[in-house]
Amino acid sequence: MAGVTRDVGVVIVAGGSGSRSGSTELKQFRWIAGKPALLHSVQTFMARPDVALVVVVLPKAYAADPPPWLFQCDVDRLLVSVGGRERHESVVNGLEDLPESVAIAVVHDAARPLVTDATIDRVIAEARKGHGAIAALPVVDTLKEVDADGRIVRTVDRTGLWRAQTPQAFPRVMLEQAHIAARRDAIGATDDAGLLERLGLPVVVVRGSERGMKITDETDFARADALSMLPE
Repeated sequence: MAGVTRDVGVVIVAGGSGSRSGSTELKQFRWIAGKPALLHSVQTFMARPDVALVVVVLPKAYAADPPPWLFQCDVDRLLVSVGGRERHESVVNGLEDLPESVAIAVVHDAARPLVTDATIDRVIAEARKGHGAIAALPVVDTLKEVDADGRIVRTVDRTGLWRAQTPQAFPRVMLEQAHIAARRDAIGATDDAGLLERLGLPVVVVRGSERGMKITDETDFARADALSMLPE
């Protein structure tokens, strides 16, 4: 597309074992809505003219011999990297493989296969303003804090609470700064935005989508299949 700069690099984290899904097969390799879960995300990002490279971070055993269906993409814009012991290590491995021309880094979980292009647009647009951005949805359920015995301690005010999703997009230098600091301080986080937050770096939320659900257990596969049939 004329006038579009390919300065976005994408790290798709697919290094988990998927043990909670109740299957010996990696959940990111299992089929959802007609194709392997991981392939959904790779092809969605590959379809974007602003994406320079997609780095797929796989467990070591699979990185050496990726599934052949993964190469049903633009192989010139695809790279396979080796996952670390923890999620943040996998992200760092992927970041290190991005070319110098990449100014915007996007991190996405392979366990969220139905990410929409509109959501990707929103996080990248915010990252281009010079701060981090994550897809998220406002909490609508009543929240209860409970003790170790399951007894309710209190009702938590849900005002201002959001459920974080991916993709998350950042100015590359900002994300790298956050990961360098986290490594120095031996700090981990469940998402990359948390690493920026601890440094006081700005991160905003943009509206995500129910299609951005995370595949965690066996029942989620059927739900994802159903969601894939709905309009974006």
